Amino acid sequence: MSDNIPATSTVATAASTAAGAAFALRRDSFGLLVYAGADGVEHTGVVPVRAFPISAPADGVALINAEGHELLWIEQLAALPVELCALINEELANRELIPEIRSVRSVSSFATPSVWRIATDRGETEIVLRSEDDIRRLASPALLIADAHGLHFLIRDRYALDAHSRKLLDRFL
Repeated sequence: MSDNIPATSTVATAASTAAGAAFALRRDSFGLLVYAGADGVEHTGVVPVRAFPISAPADGVALINAEGHELLWIEQLAALPVELCALINEELANRELIPEIRSVRSVSSFATPSVWRIATDRGETEIVLRSEDDIRRLASPALLIADAHGLHFLIRDRYALDAHSRKLLDRFL
C-alpha cells in the first residue's frame, strides 16, 4: 500500500483458508478492499466473486485482483472469522443486484409480451416479459426471470409465494 493513502480501521484477518494460506482483508480510505497474502504483498481493489450466486451463495467465493486474477479461493464463507465474512458479504451486496420477487401483483395479459406488476425485496416495480422463454428454471424450486430490459429477477422458492402469485406464475410455466 502506498504511504500517502491512510488505511481505515476496518481490518479482518483469517488465520488460514482451506488452501492453508494466511491473509488479511481491509478497506482503504477510498473504500476499496485491500488483500494482503501470507507473502505480505498487498493488492488494492480486490473484488469478491461468487462461483454459484443463486444455488450456493455461501460456497465458493474467489477474491479477484484489479487485473482479474484470482488471489484466493474460499470454499465456505462460514468457515471464516465473523469480521472477515461480514466484510466480504458487504462487498458482495454492493456488487450484486438480483432483486428477489416476493409476489406477483398482476399481469396485463396471459399472452406475451405482458406487463407484470411485482413486489421485490427492493420495492414494487413493473417488468415486461417478452416470452415464456424469459423464465428460466434453476435448481428446483428457483426461477430466474429476465425482463425486456435485460434485468434479472429471482424467485428463490416459487412454492413459497402466496396463492395468487403462484396462480399467475403457473400460467406462464
